[in-house]
Amino acid sequence: MSDQQTEDVTVLKLGGSVITDKDQPYTVAEEQLGRLAETIADHCEGNVVIVHGGGSFGHAAAASHGVSTTDGTTDAGAIVEIHRAMGELNQAVVDRLQEAEVPALPVRPLSVARRTDSSFSLASLAIEAMLLEEFVPVLHGDVLIHEGSGSTIISGDELVVELARLLDATRVGLCSTVPGVLDDEGAVIEEVTTYEAVSDVLGESESTDVTGGMAAKVKELLALSTPAAIFDPDELAKFLDSGEAGTMIR
Repeated sequence: MSDQQTEDVTVLKLGGSVITDKDQPYTVAEEQLGRLAETIADHCEGNVVIVHGGGSFGHAAAASHGVSTTDGTTDAGAIVEIHRAMGELNQAVVDRLQEAEVPALPVRPLSVARRTDSSFSLASLAIEAMLLEEFVPVLHGDVLIHEGSGSTIISGDELVVELARLLDATRVGLCSTVPGVLDDEGAVIEEVTTYEAVSDVLGESESTDVTGGMAAKVKELLALSTPAAIFDPDELAKFLDSGEAGTMIR
């Protein structure tokens, strides 16, 4: 972080399946998004950065062009189409947050991030400045320039991990459609410390998802030094109040 550091940063991801109808392309889950925004307004204290997934916007657009986190495109038109779709969803999220009196501002990753075959980097100075001025930056999964491959997808989960590292986050939470990582009998696993311990129960998303589903989430979160939680919308208030909910990834 910069010399003017923010303290007690919470990085919160709203899953794409939570805020959109992933089986209906380009459809916002208006009622649920509104409830989430109100919960954030009522329970958030301190510095908060929000990241949201692509849902039925970004995933549909990316899949139509065969673009994923590993498969790129050099078609500028395809890049703009995917970015535009995510912009529409980002605007909906920012609008709902502002309606709930959360001082949300959009941050578009295409303009502040890049990837190589061995690394991913995100410019964070503007995000830090927003936090210092008591705004809530809102980022999203997006396309980004991938050196040597044109453009690939950056997932919201990857952004969460990088933001947590750059901002020295004290809390990380992923709000998903499920109440946590589930075992073979559908019960929530309270804590995960290694990927191998849960690899057998991690499946692929049933909806179109170009970023890897729950397996990718767990892998990304295990790379953090900060404890992270995976939970459903009913547990959002609990996470914001205590930092723990659903499955804890440590």
